[in-house]
Amino acid sequence: MSPAAPRVSVCIPSYNGADFIGAAVRSALAQSYGDFELVIVDDGSTDATVEIARGFADPRLRIEAHPRNVGQRANWDRALEAAGGEFFKLLPQDDLLEPDCLRRQVDALDDPAQAGVALVCGARKVVDRGGRTLMTRSFGRARGRVDARRAVRACVRAGTNLIGEPAAVLMRTSLAREVGRFRDAEFYVLDLDFWCRALERGDLFVLDGPVASFRVAAGSASVRTARSQACDFRRFIDRLAREGRFEIRPGDLRIGKARAGLNNLLRRGLYAFSGLERNR
Repeated sequence: MSPAAPRVSVCIPSYNGADFIGAAVRSALAQSYGDFELVIVDDGSTDATVEIARGFADPRLRIEAHPRNVGQRANWDRALEAAGGEFFKLLPQDDLLEPDCLRRQVDALDDPAQAGVALVCGARKVVDRGGRTLMTRSFGRARGRVDARRAVRACVRAGTNLIGEPAAVLMRTSLAREVGRFRDAEFYVLDLDFWCRALERGDLFVLDGPVASFRVAAGSASVRTARSQACDFRRFIDRLAREGRFEIRPGDLRIGKARAGLNNLLRRGLYAFSGLERNR
């Protein structure tokens, strides 16, 4: 008899992440909820990423080391393909989970009263290279179940991804596969595009308090793409409006595009304050 599948698959897509992969793995293995697998899907790293991962002796950890580099989007797809659990979480190699993240998010999706919820998210800390908290981001004041159209329109009007980076989100693996592959036509919203497609199939549930930490460090994707982020977001919300799925209005677009520019200035100011812009 084969062993029962884990309830949660935490998948870390990695590439030359030796600086932070150990911290990401430790944060996953330290979860108060134990019924999970941790899958590292390596995209042909040329540094010590895989060796560091292999240094963890935990039966919940497995490593899929691919010799051919296919890039971030395709490696995220590989991570989803590797997931064997009922629930799926993508944990970028730079980021961290709070100790009770999985327990709280699984409880939300298991709640019969929340049938029809597609995604569960929570606030996330933004931390620097050394793990110092720079700020905390959340889905505004909303808590509990949020109608999908309201959630997407809130992101549009805010000019940013209020739902959160991948580490802050949990969803059913079957739904993730139904949504399909990740798309990077607008790279900055690679995750938000996926969340919006999932929200065509159900609502959002917002937990109170942080569930993860998102790291900004020289070389991270968020810093590398700092100059193009506002343009990517504007193109994305224009496409959402054309597709007509979430009743995005002209006023929503005007507000969202203005705020996307302001958010980009604030974000780059944060990067400069942290010494990241000059180290790009």
